[in-house]
Amino acid sequence: MLKQITVTVNGVQHTLEVEPRLLLVHMIREVLNLTGTHIGCDTSSCGACTILLDGKSIKSCTVLAVQANGKSITTIEGVAQNGELSPLQEGFKENHGLHCGFCTPGMILRATELLANNPNPTEEEIRWGIAGNLCRCTGYNNIVKAIQYAGAKMRGDELPSTEPEFV
Repeated sequence: MLKQITVTVNGVQHTLEVEPRLLLVHMIREVLNLTGTHIGCDTSSCGACTILLDGKSIKSCTVLAVQANGKSITTIEGVAQNGELSPLQEGFKENHGLHCGFCTPGMILRATELLANNPNPTEEEIRWGIAGNLCRCTGYNNIVKAIQYAGAKMRGDELPSTEPEFV
């Protein structure tokens, strides 16, 4: 038996008939065709499926679509505004934080919540903040720099160097 739900995804309201056991990540990717949200582990270990649900980052592979009824969802497709990269997207681009790109959508959405709650995090706070999101390329130094860059840009501070770090 299908269940009717209404969700607002990236500012657009959708009323859908979904199977009650449908995972939110599958609704996003297969019903709404927003494939920027990745499926990595299906066990909430990697964070590739991270989205914002009412502004809070969640791993969409652990939430049923029906649990999102009446809520607002932001996926990576909704991060850029008016064709302009968000500060985080720009930070990942400028600081070589993209690597293979598989973790990037989840990292950016997790960092979005992190910066919303703490606009000037320390490096340690960033590392703890993204601890639930794995980068298989292990490019954490440049991801941390990207988040620091975005935080500085959002605060209107001088932007940190974008020179790559070789460790």
